[in-house]
Amino acid sequence: MYPGIEIFGRTISSYGIAATIGILFAIFVPYFLAKKRGLDEIRMLFLMLITFASSLIGSHLLYGIVNYKLIITAVNNLDRIDSFQTLIDWIVEIFGGAVFYGGLITGLLGGWIYIKRTEKNPAPYIDMGATAIPLFHGFGRIGCFLSGCCYGVPSACGVTFHNSLVESANNVSRFPVQLAESALNFLLFLLLLTLFKKRKAQGKLMLLYLLIYPTYRFILEFFRGDEYRGFIGVLSTSQVISLLLFIFALIMLAVRSMRTDTTEK
Repeated sequence: MYPGIEIFGRTISSYGIAATIGILFAIFVPYFLAKKRGLDEIRMLFLMLITFASSLIGSHLLYGIVNYKLIITAVNNLDRIDSFQTLIDWIVEIFGGAVFYGGLITGLLGGWIYIKRTEKNPAPYIDMGATAIPLFHGFGRIGCFLSGCCYGVPSACGVTFHNSLVESANNVSRFPVQLAESALNFLLFLLLLTLFKKRKAQGKLMLLYLLIYPTYRFILEFFRGDEYRGFIGVLSTSQVISLLLFIFALIMLAVRSMRTDTTEK
């Protein structure tokens, strides 16, 4: 597709542009939701900034863990590091990519720690944050499609990449799994936004996200054809994480439901 776009004589990553647009929307939509609801919009802004900063660390860290063989190779060849630049090149190769689930987990953790320490009633802020995640991710997957990464399996009814940054993706008709996930993410955003505006499932929107997204992510993984996802047995790393997050959300919803029943009695 279009892995890079030339602007003023410089080539800028298509994914970087799409992700930046997604970040801006994901920061300012919760900001205006907070303002409209009469909550502290500045606190919401800081929550989203801290969440994205935390997610940046986790996404690159999990990429390195998934591609652990590169780490093993680097450790076994430490004697070949003959300059600081060589070391930097190895670090970029190992941790240069990003895995969404790594960013999601550390982003949620960082955001949760911040809002729990600064707000007596964090629930509405967490609800607003839940709407931002699929919104950002929807734009991010468009960036993946433009760059030709996270590509799908060979398919007669697909899209053929010719200049993907990943050589193995090129010249094969592939299922546009990136666009499928992007569409589902935008639909999930609209669902969560509607529930928030109608004050439905208050305090539970993040858990709903952690139920719904892992479900279709688990299914879409069967249509992924890229080689950098990592596997645990017959399942990809993301499928295993999807199962764990789904079970976690299910347990938390059950616990909250029991607490509500106890309170009402």
